[in-house]
Amino acid sequence: MTVSNARALIRYALAGLALTVALMWAAYLVRGALLLIYISALVAIGLSPVVTRLERRRIRGTRPLPRWVAILEVYLLLAVVLVTLAFAVVPPLIDQAREFWTAIPGLLDKAQSWLMARGILNHKLSVGEAVQQATSGGSSDAVSTVVGAISGFVGGVFGFLTILILAFYLLLDSRSLFRHFLALFPHAERDRVEDASRRISTKVSAWLAGQLLLAGIIGTTAAIGLWLLGVPYFYVLALIAGLGEMIPVVGPILSAIPAVGVALTVSPATALFVSIFFLVQQQIENHVLVPKIMERQVGVSAGIVIIALLVGGSLLGIVGAILAVPTAAILQVVFQEMLPEPTGE
Repeated sequence: MTVSNARALIRYALAGLALTVALMWAAYLVRGALLLIYISALVAIGLSPVVTRLERRRIRGTRPLPRWVAILEVYLLLAVVLVTLAFAVVPPLIDQAREFWTAIPGLLDKAQSWLMARGILNHKLSVGEAVQQATSGGSSDAVSTVVGAISGFVGGVFGFLTILILAFYLLLDSRSLFRHFLALFPHAERDRVEDASRRISTKVSAWLAGQLLLAGIIGTTAAIGLWLLGVPYFYVLALIAGLGEMIPVVGPILSAIPAVGVALTVSPATALFVSIFFLVQQQIENHVLVPKIMERQVGVSAGIVIIALLVGGSLLGIVGAILAVPTAAILQVVFQEMLPEPTGE
């Protein structure tokens, strides 16, 4: 190799390194937008099989259903389900939430009396004192906390709407996008890439349906179980349990704490039975529901799931933990295609 060639190679290497660093820095700056795009892509991939089945129907036996109509049908179905659940759950939820808010001082007094009787607490605190100690920074910190919570809620609503809108357009243009994606590969590899993409779509769709199904099962069984055990505000507590199921690992544990706390105001025995109920419920969920829904359909082993949850949670917190399983499923398919097939001896 001549000196000029070596210098040219060094220049190209430095230019490539500089471009890579610039792209990584740009990606870091827009990481929020990239995360929304990734979530939208997962939603689009998960809904794609359902949209395709609807699209295959024919209008009056001749014309296929337009894709945008099929997508709107899926969105309309989801909206109907959410509205139906809202009408079924929200009115009693509001009543019980109002009663719960009114009963907070009494519940706090009972809990503190129970703790003082066992020497765990020295003196009782009022609701105002408890809130002040929780904020532990004065009114300015409390105002900042409220403003931050409102800002986070508004940002979450806009983020949710952005995901739905972007997922709609990704679904609408999915065939064109996929054709351009296939064009990046040699002709000999395109069938293999198409098969891998189909498997990824199936896995992500199974994960999305599985998460919703698990949340519904946990919320419904929690409402029935808490009602049978005589726990007040069971609608609120069951909704917390259903939402907690959407958060891997820590969600079910955190969602059980309010139920046990409310049950403790009824009696220690009720709190014990509620704890046993949630423990049994999670054992059934972990050993029966998740293996059937996640492992058989998504096809991700328990070890990979744990590693993915640890890594995702460390990188992006709760959002990373939620996205860990579908991301692991996608990477599993990619690695299976990249690694050479084992040859028999």
